Amino acid sequence: MSHPVVDAIAGEAREAVAAAATAAELEQVRIKYLGRQGALTQLLRSLGTLPAAERPEVGAAANVAKRELEALLDERLGSAQETERARTRAAARPDLTLPGRRPPVGVVHPLRRVEEEIIEVFAGLGFSVVDGPEIESDYNNFEALNFPPDHPARDMQDTFFVPGELLLRTHTSPVQIRTMKAQRPPVRVIVPGRVYRRDIADASHSPVFHQVEGLAVDRDISMGDLKGTLDLFARELFGARSRTRFRPSFFPFTEPSAEVDVLCFLCGGDGCRVCKQSGWLEILGSGMVHPNVLKNVGYDPEEVTGWAFGMGIERIAMLKYGVDDLRLFFDNDLRFLRQFA
Repeated sequence: MSHPVVDAIAGEAREAVAAAATAAELEQVRIKYLGRQGALTQLLRSLGTLPAAERPEVGAAANVAKRELEALLDERLGSAQETERARTRAAARPDLTLPGRRPPVGVVHPLRRVEEEIIEVFAGLGFSVVDGPEIESDYNNFEALNFPPDHPARDMQDTFFVPGELLLRTHTSPVQIRTMKAQRPPVRVIVPGRVYRRDIADASHSPVFHQVEGLAVDRDISMGDLKGTLDLFARELFGARSRTRFRPSFFPFTEPSAEVDVLCFLCGGDGCRVCKQSGWLEILGSGMVHPNVLKNVGYDPEEVTGWAFGMGIERIAMLKYGVDDLRLFFDNDLRFLRQFA
């Protein structure tokens, strides 16, 4: 069936479909003729305004034209979408004649690299790696390590306290206490981890930094064993020419105590800017475990002895890589980190 008005609208719609080249243009044609305000839709809605004799003829013709236009649009839309997909695939196809692009590769952070090197040395000497909580009790962090409540050495480690009589550990030594409470001698462990102190961040201080502490407890352990172990460690980490020297010091949890220097690996002991012309670099503190600490974990200081040491990973990394500002390790500046690739 046909009607002049319907035929005119249908012919115009077919021409518009034939002229449309993309799915988006076909959608505009659909909206123009079949949408809520479209020409054919409005014609069907206006049937009630026509003379009664014309309504059946116009309505039938409009419905036929609507179905034909819908079928034509569906057919053209499928073809247009396939053409667009093929065009997209062609545009996305890689040009095999172009040179390859090397993907960006991450690197081990210098602090993590130094930590792994330290662990590797002591693991080779039979030390186990242990870890512990960063939120600690005052007892494990201070008292068990021979820091009485009024001990002035507590002021040297300005502490972050948290509710519940707890604190953020100021060193990794509390893990040594936990380890000795959990097992009987012999004990040989190293304890890497984060520690916290109320320091203002500057070129040589940070409120968060990293330590590695070591502990050995057994029968007949002496200061000579400690010196030999640390001397070997220095040669493994800083080179075969390296050697150490011990200077008397004080720590509440060791007696006797010593600061340990390593021969400057940059100048070989001749004196330079890094070692301040002394030929030596301070790297760690150490000493024989204090008898009170052994008693606090249930060990008999008459039967066993032990030694301990602790070092800052940031300090060793700064010395090893010639970094003069500790904050560079925490800034996540890719220009700095790429140097360690």
